Amino acid sequence: MSRYRIPGKGRVNHAETVTFRFDGKSFVGLRGDTVASALLAHGVHLMGRSFKYHRPRGPVTADSAEPNALIGTSRGAGETGGRFEPNTRATVQELREGLVAESQNRLGSLSFDFGAVNDGLHPFFSAGFYYKTFMWPRSFWDKLYEPVIRRAAGLGKPPVAEDPDIYASRYLHTDLLVVGAGPSGLMAALEAAHAGVRVTLVDENPELGGALLSDPGVEIDGQGAWDWLEATRAELARLGVRLMTRTTAIGYYHQNMVGLCEKLTDHLDTLPANAPRERMWRVRAARVVLAQGALEKPLVFHGNDRPGVMLAGAAQSYLHRWGVRVGDRAVIVTSHDSAYFTAFDLAAAGTKIVAIVDTRATPREDLRAEARLRGIEVLPRHTVTETRGRLRIASVTVNPVQGGAVGDPRMIHCDCLLMSGGWTPSLHLFSHTKGSLAWDEESRTFLPGRMTEDCHIAGAGRGLWGYGAALSDGAAVGAEAARALGKEAQASDIAVAQDRAGTGESHKELPTDRRSSRVRAFIDFQNDVTAKDIRLAVREGMRSIEHVKRYTTNGMATDQGKMSNINGLMIAADAVGKPPPEVGLTTFRPPYTPTTFGAFAGYHRGATFEVTRRTPIDPWAEANGAVFEPVSLWRRAWYFPQAGEDMEAAVVRECLATRASAGIFDASTLGKIEVAGPDAVEFMNRMYTNPWTKLAPGRCRYAVLLGEDGYIRDDGVIGRLSDDLFHVTTTTGGAPRVLNMMEDYLQTEWPDLDVWLTSTTEQWATVALNGPNARRVLEGLVEGVDISAEAMPHMSVAECRVAGFPVRLFRLSFTGELGFEINVSARHGRTLWEALMEAGEPHGITPYGTETMHVLRAEKGFIIIGQDTDGTVAPEDANLGWAIGKKKPDFVGKRSLARPDLVAKGRRQLVGLMTEDGKVKLEEGAQIVLDPDQPLPMKMVGHVTSSYHSATLGRSIAMALIEGGHEREGETVHVPMPGGVVRAKITSTAFYDPDGDRLKL
Repeated sequence: MSRYRIPGKGRVNHAETVTFRFDGKSFVGLRGDTVASALLAHGVHLMGRSFKYHRPRGPVTADSAEPNALIGTSRGAGETGGRFEPNTRATVQELREGLVAESQNRLGSLSFDFGAVNDGLHPFFSAGFYYKTFMWPRSFWDKLYEPVIRRAAGLGKPPVAEDPDIYASRYLHTDLLVVGAGPSGLMAALEAAHAGVRVTLVDENPELGGALLSDPGVEIDGQGAWDWLEATRAELARLGVRLMTRTTAIGYYHQNMVGLCEKLTDHLDTLPANAPRERMWRVRAARVVLAQGALEKPLVFHGNDRPGVMLAGAAQSYLHRWGVRVGDRAVIVTSHDSAYFTAFDLAAAGTKIVAIVDTRATPREDLRAEARLRGIEVLPRHTVTETRGRLRIASVTVNPVQGGAVGDPRMIHCDCLLMSGGWTPSLHLFSHTKGSLAWDEESRTFLPGRMTEDCHIAGAGRGLWGYGAALSDGAAVGAEAARALGKEAQASDIAVAQDRAGTGESHKELPTDRRSSRVRAFIDFQNDVTAKDIRLAVREGMRSIEHVKRYTTNGMATDQGKMSNINGLMIAADAVGKPPPEVGLTTFRPPYTPTTFGAFAGYHRGATFEVTRRTPIDPWAEANGAVFEPVSLWRRAWYFPQAGEDMEAAVVRECLATRASAGIFDASTLGKIEVAGPDAVEFMNRMYTNPWTKLAPGRCRYAVLLGEDGYIRDDGVIGRLSDDLFHVTTTTGGAPRVLNMMEDYLQTEWPDLDVWLTSTTEQWATVALNGPNARRVLEGLVEGVDISAEAMPHMSVAECRVAGFPVRLFRLSFTGELGFEINVSARHGRTLWEALMEAGEPHGITPYGTETMHVLRAEKGFIIIGQDTDGTVAPEDANLGWAIGKKKPDFVGKRSLARPDLVAKGRRQLVGLMTEDGKVKLEEGAQIVLDPDQPLPMKMVGHVTSSYHSATLGRSIAMALIEGGHEREGETVHVPMPGGVVRAKITSTAFYDPDGDRLKL
């Protein structure tokens, strides 16, 4: 049995031991221990080093707010292979058999850290030193300052090996989400569940109960606290409440969406096969109850950061939850009644309470009487001004305080110092919603004010101290939530225990903190921010609390200021000379506690980092030997090699076959959006550059979409099916972007338009049929429409049947040949494809992939958005000035087209390039110069956007963006390539059939 372990006490399993290692040494704990509780049971308080000064640090809390005891944890082969995670809080990491833990941020051993030299140099590392030190001389930055800063940054070491764990994610809808399973949260869930509400109750701890787990002496309804907890858990389960432990609410977002991170396997000795380590829940709740309780505040005095100095409530938790005494000789320093109960409980467990140092003038008499019965000296109107000890506290200096003056010191020997500065409501999640905070002068803290979401706050989270208040308030909030959800809670007779927390004055910073320059009173333990740093920041001009935060790094540690924000605010307010509410509080942001990247990524890793979307025709392509490439989120057939063919040979064959007879292409990935409604044509006129009013139903038009800056954002062919219905196509990767842009304008700029937008990309499979024999392949399968050249000219659309299926049939072409695009319900896509393949067999129909599609379109000079444009190309630059409705009063981007820089000469414009040697193919992205003999660095005038070998033309072709390109047609430019400089002539982009005769067949 460990020296500080009390046999049979706590909620750990004393019959089951667990072996683990810390810094290479083997330790034995009990099932249910955390790393911190197990080490404390062995008398180990030193668990880490602080960030800046490398000062020795031990746990200051027993929960997720821990700023000091951060460790690296390993499962398996350790940090070089297996499961390694840095910056794990020892106070929440449950023991598992074989766990390997190591301390962090040390140079050498934990007890002899060479980095502690920084502590002796602390006068040079005051607040904001990095802003002042690293500005001069400028030449030192690259070779000295930056490398040193990068090596010093961070606490733990990042893992080297790939994370082998699985992370999951799920969605959940619930009537009522209760965050926090302490007394108020339990009662809120119980009342609402009795009313018939669907309730989800979450808590970050392995067990439900909150503060009651650390205080078994409370009586509730004639039962001990732990017996009451067991009965309440059983009742909640009977009522169908979803109980989620080891689950942290990390963020509270708009419309009552709460993010939860659930830990599933970190506490298990062995991992079940394929079990996720963590699961991210995205919960949408009709109502939310925040019952997160309160955080105990540390006190501020010289040496308050030594190992062995911790919160009084944490010591009580270690005693009752894990059966561990945190020391043999304890001193209590407090400004709140709650610390007295810690003293009494520890005294009963065998710890000598040397003194209770109370900063208040008149502590409650009944508490002083209880202390006298136990032989505990109470020192009212006293404070601790200093601690001593190297790797653990050995003594404290206590001084009387009268009227702000500090009296003669008294030294008291101890091995632990337990402090309590009162309690601060946990308002982090509430603040995520942008709810306002209200300053409460009596309790000297912020309380929740105006709410922006459908939420309720219960218990200590809104300043109600004590179990009686928490239980009754939780029940009232649960009933209120039920009524808001249209349910009537059943009456409940709740007998609650007496309020043990009492009331108390807030701790105020004492004169010693600003009297001596040697005083090191820490505010932010992890980042080594002292009270002196806060005052220095104010003296150097920082008046906003946000500026103070960034200048000192107070509240920027992994605990996000849970232990430091209020104390930092009080000191800053005193230094500024303003009331705390006028100074304000820093912004709390998600996540509430540090959360792994894996939990956020979920299933998005490796091959599933992004969802691979496949078309309905994809299985046919795979069965017929297609080679695939990723395009946006889609997997697309790249080319279809036959026996012995490489990519080049396959593409040549596919191009020639399509030009000579018939080619078939899967175009299902094109974005598709329906624009419908009485004002559809007006909406189209406003969105796109082209005019749409006179476009007759049954006709199509190539369309260009601009941004407000006048640059091309997307393009596509749009068919008008009826007066109030348009079938809009977009680029493969552009559909979500275009739809979002349309919705943005419709909802914010033109809400008066009667228009509906519907994404139909997945609803239609699209087959493109191209080549001089395309009509012959199709005509035997078409019903209900004449597809002759006269009846259905180029750029027409009709609704008919093909191969027995209802379709939207477009006559258009992206290859320059006679072409049709057949849109059929996605479930019939493969069947239609196979019917077309069968009908085309006599004509030598050839399936082709995206590479051939690129070659064919480039031969015609058809652009691809994002390849031949780069976000700075206007319609005139891309030879698309004809697509602008000159007589239209307005459209998105119209005004920007008249900007001086968009009409200035010398803009980069799209042109064709033909190398002097037709066998040489330019590299895409290659830079272009006018004079190859100019000195380095050369002036680049453009770059190659598309480049291919054209089997049809028997030579290479390319397109490029070149400054003033349209005026340079016929000129020769030079393209530096790895093999030398290549000469090329500027031409039109239409290399093949420039008059478009083949489209009209």
